[in-house]
Order: sequence, then C-alpha cells, then structure tokens
Amino acid sequence: MGKILILGDGLLGSELVKQTDWDYISRKKNNITLFDVINNSELLSGYDTVVNCIANTDSYSKDKQKHIEVNYKFPVLLSNTCNNNNKKLVHISTDFVYANNESLPTEDDLPLPDNTWYAYTKLLADEYIKTTNPNYLICRLSHKPYPFPYPEVWDIKTNGDTVDKISRLVVELINKNANGVFNVGTQDKSLSEIAPNSNIISPPNYVPKDTRMNLTKLNNFFKL
Repeated sequence: MGKILILGDGLLGSELVKQTDWDYISRKKNNITLFDVINNSELLSGYDTVVNCIANTDSYSKDKQKHIEVNYKFPVLLSNTCNNNNKKLVHISTDFVYANNESLPTEDDLPLPDNTWYAYTKLLADEYIKTTNPNYLICRLSHKPYPFPYPEVWDIKTNGDTVDKISRLVVELINKNANGVFNVGTQDKSLSEIAPNSNIISPPNYVPKDTRMNLTKLNNFFKL
C-alpha cells in the first residue's frame, strides 16, 4: 500500500483526509489546474497509491464538455500516469452507472447508466481503467453530507449513506489492499432514512428511483 495521496478536497476527499490524515492536493489548496496533476510529475512523486476524488458531480448538467474533461479525460490520463509509474489508482465512481439495471447489480453485471453525461462519462472512465490498468480499485458509491442540510429529501431506494460511513468503507478497502471493482455501501434503505428531519418528496421523473447494488463482494471481502 505504501504512501497514499488523495486528489480533491470535496465532500468525500475532505472526509477521507479527516479520517486518515493522508496527504492531499486540490485545485483550490495548491492553486493548480486539473491537468497540472498529470503534467507536473512532482505532484505525484513519492506516493504509491493515488486516490482520485476529483469529479464533476453535477449529475443532471447538460454541459457535455465539462463532464468529459473531468470525469473521463482526466481519469484516463491519471490512470496512464499511475500505470507508467507503478502507482496504484483508487478511483471513486458512482452507483448511477447502474441506474437502469432492473435487479440489484453485481460488479460483474453490465452497467446500464441513466441518460446523463455524468453517468456516461463515469462509466467510460471505469471501463478504460478496467481494461488498461492492472493495479486499480474502483469504488462505486453514493454519499451524502452529515448532518443532511436540506429541508427536503427524495423518496428513493439506495445503498448510499452519510459521507462518514461511506468513507470508512473506502479507507478499509484501501488499507486491506482491495483490487478491482467494488460496489460500496451500507444496508438497503430509503434516502429519507439518512435525513429523518427532512420532508419526503417524490423525485422528478428523470431521477433514478432505485440505485441499490448487490454488496455481496464487499461484505465477503470484509469477512476475510
């Protein structure tokens, strides 16, 4: 496992740093552009594992180019850089890649994403990493702020949870040197269970109503 570097200081990246005290870099903290991470080899020098928490998470934005740049092109170049320099890549993906799967999908099922550039570009990055990089961990997950800050919450089914709980699972996978694709989450629930003080409302028609995943691989791994 060796020395670990986190890329990004958003909700998940910040929580990972809080729980581990691993080093991190971000565009805001280091005053760098996205692709400086790739072009400046010194930024990744000395690290054995790179955890990519950088993403455009504006799920329903129609800004195709931004999603492609951040969610596909950047992970592709980062994966190549890690591969060429003998570093393990931990890539944070999303349960949205399974938005149109009818049953609880496993990691071996063909993902059927919803009709958004967010889901498409995240899946494309996953597939590129899987087929070109022999040393990777992809975590498909969903995380919410804690405490939940919004007055309303959609009535949907999920394995997502608050960011502190999801981060603990990611940290444990990294510390146990997990490899491959993992669906990461907690027990089946309604999103409203994460936000008991928020009013439950029906989601818009374009929002997936059920993004639950099969967690057998995750649970079996932690039994080892």
